[in-house]
Amino acid sequence: MRKIKMVLLFLGMVFLSACSEEKTTSFTLANWSQLIVEQTSILAEEEHGFFNEQGIDLTVIPGNGGQDALKNMLTGQADIAFTDPGAVYSALAQGEDLVILYTVYPQNVFNVVTTDPDIQTPADLKEKTIGIYSRASGTYQNLLVLLYQAGLSEEDVQLLEVGISNFAPLLQGEVDATAATDTALVPARRAGLTDARIFEVRDSLNIPSDFFVVKRSTFEENAEVLRDFVAAYEKSAQWMLDDPEQAAELAGNLAIDGRETEINREIIDLRNAASLDQNGELGVMDIEMIQAGADAYFELGLIPERLEMTNYIEDIKE
Repeated sequence: MRKIKMVLLFLGMVFLSACSEEKTTSFTLANWSQLIVEQTSILAEEEHGFFNEQGIDLTVIPGNGGQDALKNMLTGQADIAFTDPGAVYSALAQGEDLVILYTVYPQNVFNVVTTDPDIQTPADLKEKTIGIYSRASGTYQNLLVLLYQAGLSEEDVQLLEVGISNFAPLLQGEVDATAATDTALVPARRAGLTDARIFEVRDSLNIPSDFFVVKRSTFEENAEVLRDFVAAYEKSAQWMLDDPEQAAELAGNLAIDGRETEINREIIDLRNAASLDQNGELGVMDIEMIQAGADAYFELGLIPERLEMTNYIEDIKE
């Protein structure tokens, strides 16, 4: 009888183990860059396991801008993309059927920075050389928005793709201005960027900076896993809001651009602020602003047709 009980106990443990394994889903996120300080909420998975708690075995693949992240997802290399609105609008206008699940950063974080005394307004960027992360990035798309608002177009300036080190060419005099984000300014100022003039894109159009996006087929087939993904991410984002000092220390060990804790903390504070809407909430889908962004991209000539964004938004937050 004891042997039978032991066998039954063993079989029960095997069954429970199998059930546990069944609940774990491998899931791949296409990121717009390598994992950097501002994305410490994702880096924290190694130590805190926010996604693992939701039954998700998370893999992150790096990209070279939002369009690159979206391409990696569309070609099947990833399940979900961490990408910017411009990339999404362009893909939708080209016939892709996408679903926006979550607004990662409701606030626009893009800007154009210059130290040239002759550039006092965005209109003065005419015939100047401007650095961008890449043409697959939000820096490029948002620069075009800023130029258009100033009565200029891409043909009026010279663009130079400089990669993630946006400010090095500016500091070295290789460009007259650079398109960047708020967090990139932190290390640049410590590296010698002084008396910089900053043109904020949000002053022209405060569309969100980034979304989590999937193919509609993925949404229809894996809605429950996607709900778990969003819940895990929001928990990790809340952790970074609640404990920015620990996040800054963790970033120093894990982020490719991790520096001293004080610099990391400045970057994390900026990204925490961008993660909240006007009411201080995470992940809010502001349909009117998302639509305003799409309308603006059409009016700017960045996409060939108007988009009805309510057709592509699904709020699956629990």
